[in-house]
Amino acid sequence: MSVDMEAVKDLRARTGAGVLDCKKALAECGGNIEKAVDYLREKGLAKAAKKVGRTAAEGLVFSYIHTNGKIGVLLEINCETDFVARTDEFKKLGHEIAMHIAAANPQYVSPEDVPSEDLEREKEIYRKQALEEGKPAHIVDKIAEGRVNKFYEETCLLEQPYIRDPEKKIKDLVMENIAKIGENIVVRRFTRYAISE
Repeated sequence: MSVDMEAVKDLRARTGAGVLDCKKALAECGGNIEKAVDYLREKGLAKAAKKVGRTAAEGLVFSYIHTNGKIGVLLEINCETDFVARTDEFKKLGHEIAMHIAAANPQYVSPEDVPSEDLEREKEIYRKQALEEGKPAHIVDKIAEGRVNKFYEETCLLEQPYIRDPEKKIKDLVMENIAKIGENIVVRRFTRYAISE
């Protein structure tokens, strides 16, 4: 199938993928641009998953002060090379995540960062709540696990729905950028400051 060069240009503009990848995606998807976008995203995320294990020792510290001056965020994000750390895409990601932290107030970066004693305390509260709600004893642990997942969505940055697009989580935003930039990206740590909190 011959591929229309205007469609290739359009697909490149929308995805940032290379010309050959765009041609291949359009050929695979019968010229349908929407399907080609999905195809490239799936391929990119598959490649991104392979990059996750690579060492990310470069990066930047980002700062964000909310317009009223009462909330501020410092955020460290790492990547593999100093070159990528200086790109507009990387800087935009850092700004977006810092702004999200200011708005959503996460407590931890990821579920792995939640101290085990805090997690056990939460699970115990959820078990007691389920029993008080009259749930059968044999499913109380399953209910508690489901509520722990909700706890992660509320308190862990990477599990939170992205404020600009609640259909995706912050970890999805990071994976999309790994796919686009071509390097591993790690949200290392953050601190959120708020007046009178």
